[in-house]
Amino acid sequence: MTACTVIGLGEAGATYAAALVAAGHQVTGFDPVAPDTPAGVFRATTAAEACVAADIVLVLTGAAAARSVAEECLPVMAEGSCYADFTSSSPHVMKELGQLPTNADFADVAILGPVPTQGVKTPLMVSGPGAAAVAALLAPMGAAVEIADGEPGAAMAHKLLRSVLMKGFASVVVEAVTAGRAAGLEDWIRGQIARQLAGDGQAVIDRFLVGTAKHARRRSKEMQDTASFLQDDLKVPAEMTTAAASALERMAVEPADEPAAEPAGKAGVLR
Repeated sequence: MTACTVIGLGEAGATYAAALVAAGHQVTGFDPVAPDTPAGVFRATTAAEACVAADIVLVLTGAAAARSVAEECLPVMAEGSCYADFTSSSPHVMKELGQLPTNADFADVAILGPVPTQGVKTPLMVSGPGAAAVAALLAPMGAAVEIADGEPGAAMAHKLLRSVLMKGFASVVVEAVTAGRAAGLEDWIRGQIARQLAGDGQAVIDRFLVGTAKHARRRSKEMQDTASFLQDDLKVPAEMTTAAASALERMAVEPADEPAAEPAGKAGVLR
């Protein structure tokens, strides 16, 4: 049985705290505002109190509180314990927190999925001296824990790069389906999106990398016309389309790299 502390008992923190209790661990929690405490969790009156006897501390607060929580908790932690920061702090903040004086091993933990739907099984990427301790605690509970090489901040750097794709792509899909619905073509545009997601993913990436710059000037004009169609005719938002037009306009005037051969095969038909 591991003495675990969860700082932040909101939706994600409560999920992890409850799962740790169910796995047979001793769990202490702290949150200055959350009204409820998961069953089986002892609720401390301060963050420092919650961390004094902990083998491992999981911090699931907002990023704005990461520094103040670390400054309160790290000094009281025992030799060989682990402080795992699950907040969405930037890589440079994670690096700075990992350099604060403490006896604990610091871990930068990047959550790579929605905790409300995947729970404790949500995939994680971890870096820093405490990475192995996080994996040892959560992997037996079903979490896919990948340890990234490097110091604290490395895991979050991976997550932010992933966010360029995941958050951007999600926003594009929402914008496309909203426009399709307004045009009475939602089923058709859904089919187009699903088609692009199928097939050889690496070939699709190569096609995008080669074709986007190569056809940037034409596509920029096309996206400007698309934005006007969405805004003026369909009366729906077009932020992602407008941003794509701007990006393509920039690419059109940048010096072109030596083009690679555009891959053939079942890479999709995006034009």
